Amino acid sequence: MYFFHKYENDRLTIEDQKEALTNPYWAFLFAKENIPGSDFKALQAKACEDPGYAYSFAYYIPVADIKYCQEHACKSSHYAYLFARDISGADLQYCKNKTINIIENNFNKLIMEKACK
Repeated sequence: MYFFHKYENDRLTIEDQKEALTNPYWAFLFAKENIPGSDFKALQAKACEDPGYAYSFAYYIPVADIKYCQEHACKSSHYAYLFARDISGADLQYCKNKTINIIENNFNKLIMEKACK
């Protein structure tokens, strides 16, 4: 049975964790199921490979390491803003600075692209 099918049918077991650790979304879903014996640190590391799931992990998983999730969520200006807005314990200044850096870098790239045309 495939991972997502098992998830949709409430049939995940600890044996499915290995497969969950192959995909950030699946790692987040597996952690959300709170299966006894789960390696939340490994699931968090995999989920945090994607800024959106880093945000989601911090939002939905009570045992999440907020600082770790924040570092990864703030690789996207969109999720940096959401993280600052929604996550208790977020470092607002860190999120703001990361967002400013991302926007400045994107504008600098745009300026260089336009200058080279």
